[in-house]
Amino acid sequence: MSNHRSWMYCRLDTFGYVSSEFKQGVDDFIDFAFSHVSYVFDNTIRCPCLKCANGEFHNRDVVEYHLYSWGFVGGYYAWSSHGESISGNLERVESSRSRDDPVNPYQSMVVDCDFGYNDFNRSGGTDENVEELPNPKAREFFSLLKDADESLWTGCKKHSKLSAVSQLLNCKSECNMSDSSYDRFISIVKDMLPEDEKLPTNFYRTKKMDSLGLGYKKIPACPNNCMLFYKESESLNECSVCGHPRYKPRKSSSSKHKDVPFKVLRYLPLTPRLQRLYMSSKTAKHMSWHEFNQSPEGEMRHPVDSEAWQQFNRTHPEFAHECRNVRLDLCTDGFNPFGPNAKP
Repeated sequence: MSNHRSWMYCRLDTFGYVSSEFKQGVDDFIDFAFSHVSYVFDNTIRCPCLKCANGEFHNRDVVEYHLYSWGFVGGYYAWSSHGESISGNLERVESSRSRDDPVNPYQSMVVDCDFGYNDFNRSGGTDENVEELPNPKAREFFSLLKDADESLWTGCKKHSKLSAVSQLLNCKSECNMSDSSYDRFISIVKDMLPEDEKLPTNFYRTKKMDSLGLGYKKIPACPNNCMLFYKESESLNECSVCGHPRYKPRKSSSSKHKDVPFKVLRYLPLTPRLQRLYMSSKTAKHMSWHEFNQSPEGEMRHPVDSEAWQQFNRTHPEFAHECRNVRLDLCTDGFNPFGPNAKP
């Protein structure tokens, strides 16, 4: 097998047939995957083809057929979903880079953080035989990649369009700048730059460009904290407990003006934040640390060493089989969530 596994993305030879090197590499990969029995479930393994993207389990023959047909999902040099240590292979991949090939940290940030990258790979958009247009997430992803490579102005070597916007937004957050102050500041900066500069004109345009952050959901709430106007209560216009109106009185009867709630809860969804931990190569390896760093006998240094963890494994063996599954604990810091103080 090639040290850098370059064969993985050289599927076809000059005549358009699957190359012999690729066939041999696929055989080696499948033998490797099935040799790690903890990653084999009912004689199936995760299929790393462009379509399945390690999201589907198939037997040996189906995995082989998929890889011959569509090739490997992009960037899967470290076979972490099939039992290979992530850190060891990443070192080989990084060492294969040319010393003269500079790494663009903002391009890496986009690839690590953006969910559209995996969506695009699963749609088959990178295969040379597929002409399907990228989905909206993928288009957004490639737009950000373009911004990461595009110079702030012609001849600028220190900043790309994305790097400048990211640093300006970071400055706004750290210095607690208002939107109007940011707009004023950006207008001054733009006047100082060459005419072909590419900075967004104001904060609104800047936010539209930068889409790497995780969003939140706004849920109207009763000002007295009685209830949320959510799900079955979403259509109510007043609190069902205290009767307080949901919306502030309108200053105008015009239908153009939207109703403004007295109070809004900003809910941060947990699932995409857990997914984001696996999107970055820097944090993904820590999410399965407990599986590959066993503690010495009789020593407790991680929740995996506790009896509660082991009891959970015995109760839910299928869930415990996948080390990347996330377990959540409730930490109350001495507060009893089921005691009398928990009641309103």
